[in-house]
Amino acid sequence: MPETAPARRPLSALRNALRSEASGGLILMASAVLALIVANSPLAPSYFALLGAYVGGLSVLHWVNDGLMALFFLLVGLEIKREVLDGRLRTWPDRVLPGVAALGGMVAPALIYVLVNRSSPETLRGWAIPTATDIAFALGVLALLGSRVPVSLKVFLTALAIIDDLGAVLIIAAFYTADLSLPMLAGAGVTVAILVGLNRAGVSRLSPYLVLGAILWFLVLKSGIHATIAGVLLALTIPLRPSPARPDDPASPLHKLEHAIHPWSAYLVLPVFGFANAGVSFSGMSPAMLSDPVTLGVALGLLVGKQIGVFGAVFAAVKLGLAQRPAHAGWWQIYGLSLLCGVGFTMSLFIGLLAFVDNPGLETETKIGVLLGSVTCMIAGALVLLLAPASDRRAGPAA
Repeated sequence: MPETAPARRPLSALRNALRSEASGGLILMASAVLALIVANSPLAPSYFALLGAYVGGLSVLHWVNDGLMALFFLLVGLEIKREVLDGRLRTWPDRVLPGVAALGGMVAPALIYVLVNRSSPETLRGWAIPTATDIAFALGVLALLGSRVPVSLKVFLTALAIIDDLGAVLIIAAFYTADLSLPMLAGAGVTVAILVGLNRAGVSRLSPYLVLGAILWFLVLKSGIHATIAGVLLALTIPLRPSPARPDDPASPLHKLEHAIHPWSAYLVLPVFGFANAGVSFSGMSPAMLSDPVTLGVALGLLVGKQIGVFGAVFAAVKLGLAQRPAHAGWWQIYGLSLLCGVGFTMSLFIGLLAFVDNPGLETETKIGVLLGSVTCMIAGALVLLLAPASDRRAGPAA
């Protein structure tokens, strides 16, 4: 690499981050399976009663989805800011391939969902459900495949998922906002302004940001905008000290906070979310329910839309000379990765709950579609990567 190129994070640190994300993904898989088992066992009444129990004015499920998930969105915001200003998305050439792949992987699934649900205005609201990629689940699958998948492909998937997460955050803020409370919204705006002022004043202690962040969460919750957006807004105000050679620089507030909350997000927040939201009772279900518009639209969006959108965008970008394939990754591997991008578990379930709030029937259809599409993509993607020809796995970055 030329001496003038931007410094990069040490590869060992990147591998550690990927390993942590992947292990969290494996735990998330286990929590989702456990939820399905419990929801279809004699413990099912206790499981659903616990989720519906009210604590402090909110149900347990509400606390998980609006409270705990705010920590996950805080981490998402920190990762987006770090990668754009100081990481793998720092320059425009770095952003081209994951950017076009993420865009294709959001547009194609949405179009397929709309096509399936075009005659049902009520269910069209769920168009964004299959647009998301679950980075933890996908990296968990790649972790099981070990050295069969080059590190460059894992890096590409991580960058793609971060851009995908940014798109999901924007979609939630723009399209899934309830009636607004102007006083609460004004209070949230003032709080954000104070946070920005702390950043501009060079305040590096995290405690003032976290206290104001808690206040911001409450105000956003009451404003009508989904409370998790507060996590992203807080993240964007956390000071970042650029340090490409030191990804865990103790002098950088953003690095410190990201490093501190990542284990909580990976090993507590996401598994609890998975356990609380993946529980679907199969009692009374019939094969005909698989053809319900929401179930079919979500499942086909994830399975067909994601692979067409991601692989098609990457193929076009490479053939047009806009970018190169990830180093040592062949086309079969990129296709397998495109299939894995259809694992939309966490964010897809989350968007589905926002799209069909207070409609248990459509929420159930969403969960079935997400589980069906995600599991199929996970198995298909793993098989393609596992069976990719040895010559393909050694392929270089040339188009």
